[in-house]
Amino acid sequence: MTTRAAAVTRIAAWLDTLERAAWIPTLLVRLFVGYFFFVTGVAKVQNLDAMTERFAEWGIPFPAFSAALSGCTELLGGALLVVGLLARLASIPLFVNMVMAIATVNVKRVGGLDEFVELSEPLYALVFLWLFFTGPGPVSLDHLLRRWLGPASPLPRPDPRTASR
Repeated sequence: MTTRAAAVTRIAAWLDTLERAAWIPTLLVRLFVGYFFFVTGVAKVQNLDAMTERFAEWGIPFPAFSAALSGCTELLGGALLVVGLLARLASIPLFVNMVMAIATVNVKRVGGLDEFVELSEPLYALVFLWLFFTGPGPVSLDHLLRRWLGPASPLPRPDPRTASR
């Protein structure tokens, strides 16, 4: 084997190893973000009166309801992400929560794209969108449930010959 071929083989083996370890960053991001939102959700729920005042100052409609909903969404959604249970489903209200934070609070405070990209909420929204599409990974309760329940049956595809009738 030539030196070039050996180098290509080593690089291919290294890339295969990285691909097999792709679950690690998914796990770390899920744990970090899930824990962060669980803790912030607990803080919001424990200090609901103060959060309601802040939501009112920010001009968020129905501040008492919105503060409670935001806190419960973060608490429950964060906990579900940490254990990887219903992670795709949990990422939806967390994503909406971030979009609402961006739309009601952050957009009013930024003067342009340069300031917008420095906000943490858009990054969290992208993480939730990513988790929705990729799922929680193999180190999760979702993965264990899928193995226990077996593979999902694919939806039947209509026969193109009879679909137009």
